[in-house]
Amino acid sequence: MSKSNPHFALITGASSGIGLELARLFAADGIPLILVARRLDRLEALKNELSKSVKVTLFACDLSDSVSRTQLLAEITEQNVVVDYLVNNAGCGQFGDIANNDWTATDGMLQLNMIALSHLCRSMLPAMKQRGFGRILNIASTAAFQPGPGMAAYFASKAYVLSYSEALAYELKQSGVTATCLCPGATQTEFFSQATMEDSGLVKDKQLPSAANVALEGYQAMHHEKTLIVHGLFNRLRVFSLRTAPRAMITAITAKILK
Repeated sequence: MSKSNPHFALITGASSGIGLELARLFAADGIPLILVARRLDRLEALKNELSKSVKVTLFACDLSDSVSRTQLLAEITEQNVVVDYLVNNAGCGQFGDIANNDWTATDGMLQLNMIALSHLCRSMLPAMKQRGFGRILNIASTAAFQPGPGMAAYFASKAYVLSYSEALAYELKQSGVTATCLCPGATQTEFFSQATMEDSGLVKDKQLPSAANVALEGYQAMHHEKTLIVHGLFNRLRVFSLRTAPRAMITAITAKILK
């Protein structure tokens, strides 16, 4: 590994939660980092922590904005950075009925959860395939496995991430590049406060797994070249049960839980 051209892990949404914990895992393995998020102050604090171990490069970027995204990719290309690991962790949610939700917020969420992820994969893949090595970790959710009345667009966006990742993994067979999709359930992160759903039945009075535990399982699954990993035994059993349950019943139960 050349000192002048190190092989980086690019992590989006790295300022908190699962993304922050993934950054710590890569750093512990001595892998240089490109950390991307909107909150530069949070990124700088994380850089101060991790730069004792590895080289850390920061990009403050709103990935939901196509212009900002394009500028980020142009800067990475200009700096001749080799990205061997791409972690698409950035994402957000929106709570409320479709008819009442603010469309600008919905559009931004869909751009971030689906389009930015797809754009970064498409941008990084050709060079990975040419080198014959690359690891992509896309963060979806157990929401990907059923409709979610009250969070319809969010659930649908995560279904997209799951389907996209599974198809991508198939396309990459025998290339030396792999794609892994991590589907956590509700986790101790800022997600629920940002989506204004702290009182939802999904999280209220619940003991949620830590972001560190979720990140570790996803990190290990990526290195073991797994296509799909659902975090937690309970979540895996629930996802399995969804395969045979009537869709109308699943939708009604999910709507009740989310209230």
